[in-house]
Amino acid sequence: MPTCIKNIGLLLNPKADGSWDELCNAVLLFDAEIIRYGDESDILADLEEGTEIIDAGGCLVTPGLVDSHTHPAFAEPRAAEFEMRNQGKNYQEIAASGGGIRSSVRTLRAISEDELVRRMLPRLDRFLEFGITTIEAKSGYGLSLDDELKQLRAIDRCNKQRPLDLVPTLLAAHEVPDEYRDNRRKYLDIVTEEIIPAAADQKLAQFCDVFCEEGVFSLEESRQVLEAGLKHGLIPKIHADQLSSTGGAELAAEVGAASADHIDYITDEGIQKMIDAGVVFTLLPGAVIFLGLTRYPPARRILDRGGSISIATDFNPGSSATQNLQLMMTLAGVFCGMTVRETLWSSTRGGAMALKMDDRIGSLDTGSAADIVIWNCDDERLIPYYFGMNQVKTVFKNGSAITL
Repeated sequence: MPTCIKNIGLLLNPKADGSWDELCNAVLLFDAEIIRYGDESDILADLEEGTEIIDAGGCLVTPGLVDSHTHPAFAEPRAAEFEMRNQGKNYQEIAASGGGIRSSVRTLRAISEDELVRRMLPRLDRFLEFGITTIEAKSGYGLSLDDELKQLRAIDRCNKQRPLDLVPTLLAAHEVPDEYRDNRRKYLDIVTEEIIPAAADQKLAQFCDVFCEEGVFSLEESRQVLEAGLKHGLIPKIHADQLSSTGGAELAAEVGAASADHIDYITDEGIQKMIDAGVVFTLLPGAVIFLGLTRYPPARRILDRGGSISIATDFNPGSSATQNLQLMMTLAGVFCGMTVRETLWSSTRGGAMALKMDDRIGSLDTGSAADIVIWNCDDERLIPYYFGMNQVKTVFKNGSAITL
């Protein structure tokens, strides 16, 4: 039986071209999928008997948020590193001394798959509390065949135990593990010849990602990883130009990546090549502020040239320990010059585009999944305005109300 939300003060539906369909005093009708929306006079008179009716109380209604870049499958937080950075050490210094990603690898390897699932589940509940109904979930803290597959299996198991949708990404090329620091070529071979084929064969990942950065994986190494992923049917994604300009954006365009993420040091040439190739620009402002950095991605240059942007939390234990995508909207406005409507589009339709799922999620179009948020406000500007505060009132996932 359908559900009807009535008395919607403002309904906002992001369209594929970056525009909005907006309707005041609206009604939204759905079951597991969106059926239609419109004026109260057009819909309420035609409701089937037994339709559940929910009163939005004049509040704002949007699609569920889509967080297109997260790392939720980790064992332990890295709060000590946060304090070290605040006392003057930078990300690269901490990583070079054995901290950073490699620290998360050691703790991840030390726990079982069952324990990893147990630790992940509360994190998934928290995403839903913030109005996020779909996330991309990366591996990348195993850095061995067994442990990368352990992470991906844990992601798959969590996907079946919570209403939140997790879209799995293989990130075996996240760092070079301790045991191959003196033989990085060997580890790269393991990634391309063992881990990628196994993850693809077992259907545990949809995307293949790589951290293309100075001191991590070079441009040529990153190309090898992404081409190996393509060979096995995994769609490319790339951590690009975060701490320096490496040509990662240009590589994303070359291999037809779904998105290039971070892009704080992207070049004008990289921007144009990504636009021409239809690659989504994923902004992660939480990582910039949490690492104590000052260079944010050039959102206005991207948007003014017609690029499509996704905003994501980059939730992870080291460089962006937040699950609040609403706060990322605030940061993108304050530090990247984006309007509120631009940040909301980038957190819904844009996030879906970065996952190549905008035909199913990120909008209120007829036939889309009924992933819906009723907000505790009647004006979308209040979502990023009350920064760090959660403005969610009610969340629906595939048409079912979620108990928060």
